[in-house]
Amino acid sequence: MKLKFACIALLLALSAPAQAAEAVKKDGALEKSKMVDLLKGIDQRIRSSGDYKALVYLEQRERDKTDVVREALAYRRDADEKLMILFTKPKTEAGKGYLRIDKNLWYYDPSVGKWERRTDRERIAGTDSRRQDFDQSKLAEEYEPVLEGQEKLGNFDVWILKLAAKPGVDVAYPVVKLWIDKATGNDLKRQDFALSGRLMRTSYIPKWQKLYSESKKAELWYRQEIRIFDEIDKSNSTLVIVKSVDLNPLPENIFTKAWLESKSR
Repeated sequence: MKLKFACIALLLALSAPAQAAEAVKKDGALEKSKMVDLLKGIDQRIRSSGDYKALVYLEQRERDKTDVVREALAYRRDADEKLMILFTKPKTEAGKGYLRIDKNLWYYDPSVGKWERRTDRERIAGTDSRRQDFDQSKLAEEYEPVLEGQEKLGNFDVWILKLAAKPGVDVAYPVVKLWIDKATGNDLKRQDFALSGRLMRTSYIPKWQKLYSESKKAELWYRQEIRIFDEIDKSNSTLVIVKSVDLNPLPENIFTKAWLESKSR
């Protein structure tokens, strides 16, 4: 829990809801179109028009267990909505991976040599992370936003949006709350809720980074650090750090089961 308190102290000194409500009264509420634009802005900044490869560090903390550190390579081809996560460290995890093609998420374990279909609710490698933490963003396509208020989040002025999944859309969490930085449009905090309204996890994004994409002819942003806290078992947490990003073209056949299987031989 010290990690959570330190993160909150660093970034997230929240003002009271009543203060946020009063601020909305003074400054006026956002129009629906403006809220949708905020979501589209996040989606567009993260989206790559070419290929994307990231070296990712994951640190998992669980009650009464030794901390587990993993490294993985995350590959994306946003134009085709394809994603692959290949674990490389430690040795016991190397070769395991996830592949998303045709809106289906598959998991491969080389020790058993077979693929299993998973849902977006899958805990990636048993951590508190989900597929959405590694993939492109589709907030505007998947959710309807409602303004909950505005406040100070540490030193940042933020909008608070509550998102409800659109009918027929398959997402990990049907209700999401976002704290969006007014200056950059980036999300700094996220809460994910079950349909019952129960808070499932809270994520903080204290670090964003950007680099120029030749294929996009614009800057591509990515969440360099995500701190995820399990709200069911509050002693559990996951730290995700993107250590490097490469935007060079990937092999054409990379997003296949055969390619991932070949990396475990």
